[in-house]
Amino acid sequence: MDGRIAGIRYPFIALQVLVKERMTRKMQAWFEKVAKMFDAAFISGDRWKLYLSGLGVTLEVAFFAAILGMVIGTVLAFMKLSVRRNGKKTIFTVIANIYIDVIRGTPSVLQLMIMWFIIFSNAKNGVVVAILSFGVNSGAYVAEIVRAGILAVDKGQMEAGRSLGLSKAQTMVSVIIPQAVKNVLPPIGNEFIVLLKETAIVGYVSLTDLTRAANQIASRTYEPFMPLIGAAVIYFVVIKILTILLGILERRLRKSDNR
Repeated sequence: MDGRIAGIRYPFIALQVLVKERMTRKMQAWFEKVAKMFDAAFISGDRWKLYLSGLGVTLEVAFFAAILGMVIGTVLAFMKLSVRRNGKKTIFTVIANIYIDVIRGTPSVLQLMIMWFIIFSNAKNGVVVAILSFGVNSGAYVAEIVRAGILAVDKGQMEAGRSLGLSKAQTMVSVIIPQAVKNVLPPIGNEFIVLLKETAIVGYVSLTDLTRAANQIASRTYEPFMPLIGAAVIYFVVIKILTILLGILERRLRKSDNR
């Protein structure tokens, strides 16, 4: 009886060994293929430098565009909040509303192309054009963030400042704005993250950012998988770091509010 069982088991054992060997060879071949793809996409020809250079362009455009957007957005927010003594809108409010509606109502890629091909058609520095385009675009969104942050401050704060003898402007600068900053910092950080991802379209103005660098390498290696996945991983890591920093900032702001 044992001999029969052993006779039945041996073919199955041999089959399992054969399957394992084939699976091992397939896995080995797959890892070798991935290693070759990785080498072609990052190592060969020092192509990692192209990713690094592209990331630098991405961060440069996003950083300076965010600063420009903050300036434009803050000005627009105060323009939109300006009202006459009778409560009617001023010309500044109308201008701010038109600006915000136009910018938010058109695609950012179209705004970038208009900047490059029409407004600054003779420009040679694509980085400056991209910064201006994304800064103008971000300003419309930052304006609404800042306006909402100011309106979130209790109206009694203005009355308290005025009762202490401060003018309206002094109360705004010394009382309202410091409290509004706490409200707007987290969404401003999120706006920067969105802006960072939107810069992936700067290839339209001949800038070699991270996305275009990946496309260029994919066209050279005829293998798009590894370059595009690599660029996606880099974006994810950068944005994850920013998200962690924003989380730390939000926790510190909450702690200061509880004191």
